[in-house]
Amino acid sequence: MSYCVNCGVELEQSLGQCPLCNTPVINPREAVCNKSPFPEEKGQVEVVKRKDMSILLTTVMVSTSIVCGLLNVLVYSSRPWSLAVIGACILLWVILIPIAIYTRLSVYTSVLLDGLGTVIYLYMLTFLSESSQWFWGIGMPIAVLVTLVTEFLVVCFQMLPRSFLTNTLYSFTSLAALNIGMEILIDRYLQGTVQLGWSTIVLTVCIIVNITIITLLSRKRLRNAVRKRLHF
Repeated sequence: MSYCVNCGVELEQSLGQCPLCNTPVINPREAVCNKSPFPEEKGQVEVVKRKDMSILLTTVMVSTSIVCGLLNVLVYSSRPWSLAVIGACILLWVILIPIAIYTRLSVYTSVLLDGLGTVIYLYMLTFLSESSQWFWGIGMPIAVLVTLVTEFLVVCFQMLPRSFLTNTLYSFTSLAALNIGMEILIDRYLQGTVQLGWSTIVLTVCIIVNITIITLLSRKRLRNAVRKRLHF
């Protein structure tokens, strides 16, 4: 026997609402077993604004640099180890600029800033070493070389025709130039003379691949046949 929770009138088992006050009849056991305590409709989480994200990232980088700098000065003052952490924070912040802070930054400027951040980080590491000769002799030249090769690759992707074959051609050309340049810089720093060795193997492979790609690009029927078979 059940009663209305509102007016107390006796109810029959088959009734869905009270005949006197029209209050719905609910079985507490069925409500617990069948009704989920969570909302049935999924809500959408509000997207974090880029300005708030940039403030958060900048705050984290600045606070990390300041705390490590104070620890270095006041507690662990034997070596300037905090410069490595500060340089890493600067480099990470520069890398995050086009991603979360200012997305309208051009690709060319972004690559240039990444190279500049890398050079600054390497320069800060010189204070942890006995000499800065490695920075001027090989560290900074390699960073500049990588930046220039990356800029060349970006120019190819942005200004020249783009397809799977052409992108592969640009990539292998950049790879060959990067390896040749790195071996020249390493040989000049370690030996004082240039004797190309392992980079010529990479150069040979890249030349063979590039010749193959150029042949495919110059022959339309051959290019279409390869595209159909490789599905690109």
